[in-house]
Amino acid sequence: MMNGPLRVGIGGPVGAGKTTLTIELSRLLAPRLSMAVITNDIYTREDAEALMRAQVLPQDRVRGVETGGCPHTAIREDASINLAAIAELTSALPDLELVLIESGGDNLAATFSPELADLTIYVIDTAAGQDIPRKKGPGLARSDLLVVNKTDLAPYVGVDADLLESDARAARGPRPVVMAALRHGKGAEDVAEFIIREGGLRPRG
Repeated sequence: MMNGPLRVGIGGPVGAGKTTLTIELSRLLAPRLSMAVITNDIYTREDAEALMRAQVLPQDRVRGVETGGCPHTAIREDASINLAAIAELTSALPDLELVLIESGGDNLAATFSPELADLTIYVIDTAAGQDIPRKKGPGLARSDLLVVNKTDLAPYVGVDADLLESDARAARGPRPVVMAALRHGKGAEDVAEFIIREGGLRPRG
């Protein structure tokens, strides 16, 4: 590919479901595209190891990056560690079409540098509370796609899922929102189709 692989950044707070989304997207897209994943963890490679355990990608298509104490720095102010990982993957896999870059868990202010990500997906979860969309923050308000995960938990945490969705859409204007329960298989296909469509990818099959 002339301009290298499509780079999709996946951000969101700790526990929102970023790794689950990354695994499900890999399960859906790896049979149809040449893809790889880079995970960012503060001091471990736990997310990369979770991906390998899920066996959705060969080990040579997964890179774990240790960011140190400020995970947002590695995706925004100084993305060099991630850019180096992309360069390494592209060199090893010349047919590479898609790289998912999963950020370390961070707050609502975290965003990806345009130098690093062509498309950005932000994941929040229902269990974080009814008022999360109203707090906005650039990740939630300005990402290319917002995924509201764990909608199945709404009745158990006192959250009105319909109101949460309407607040999320109000915070984002025309930008799309996917309501998801990723551990139950809901929402991942919508995210995969968004990546294919907005990224101009041509998957097989």
